[in-house]
Amino acid sequence: MPNVSNIVKTIQDIMRKDAGTYGDAQRLEQLGWMFFLKIFNDREKELELLRDNYKSPLPQHLRWSDWAANDEGITGDVLLDFVNNTLLTRLKSLTGVAGDKLTTLIRTTFEDANNYMKNGTLMRQVINKINGIDFNASDDRHMFGDIYEKLLKDLQAAGNAGEFYTPRAVTRFIVEQVNPRLDKQEFILDPACGTGGFLTCTIEHLRKQAKTEADERFIQDCFAGIEKKHLPHILCMTNLLLHGIDVPSNVRHDNTLAPARCGIGRPGSA
Repeated sequence: MPNVSNIVKTIQDIMRKDAGTYGDAQRLEQLGWMFFLKIFNDREKELELLRDNYKSPLPQHLRWSDWAANDEGITGDVLLDFVNNTLLTRLKSLTGVAGDKLTTLIRTTFEDANNYMKNGTLMRQVINKINGIDFNASDDRHMFGDIYEKLLKDLQAAGNAGEFYTPRAVTRFIVEQVNPRLDKQEFILDPACGTGGFLTCTIEHLRKQAKTEADERFIQDCFAGIEKKHLPHILCMTNLLLHGIDVPSNVRHDNTLAPARCGIGRPGSA
């Protein structure tokens, strides 16, 4: 099993050599969308095995397995050109059939995503390191959860005054005290969800109560969240995928305090 902690540390060391990722905020945003695509790709591999009719919302040439998975794949200026002018551009305008939540999720996740790296060779090195983590392997996924906590601390240090990320010990304590119940089919809303700490703790709390497939289906859709800033929003999407939420489309990149947002209901409600 790879040492995920060392992999992430090495990735950060590589990114520090790049002129475009000169601070924690840039490195974290870059890592955010790259990890999202890798985690999403690993989830798709699993879904393709479990569902005979699974169809990816991504065109083949935009899937991580097509352009990134091969360690000897495109690099240098060719890689930079692909990421800047094809990958991110297409993901920001991704279209699908009406009502396709997964397509909408990807498009909104990437609408403000940026590529800060200016050296395509260093980017290939980062990609190859990310390929060393298998998010379908429980050990890798569990260890990455610990690394995720470290990334959140870096995010807090990189943020502006007034931005606060609740420590996970506090989050778990509050969820335990509120004690949402699966048998009562209680619904959870976090109107300023940040990176999804309260949502994922709630999901874990409810999973301990789950006994049937119907319980798991309810957990997949029993929450909603809103986050205004792009970086915590994409980290929230990544966090939810990591916690087994297939389509975390109930979390919006939006402003809860905007006048038109006052009517927040259950997923799918008006």
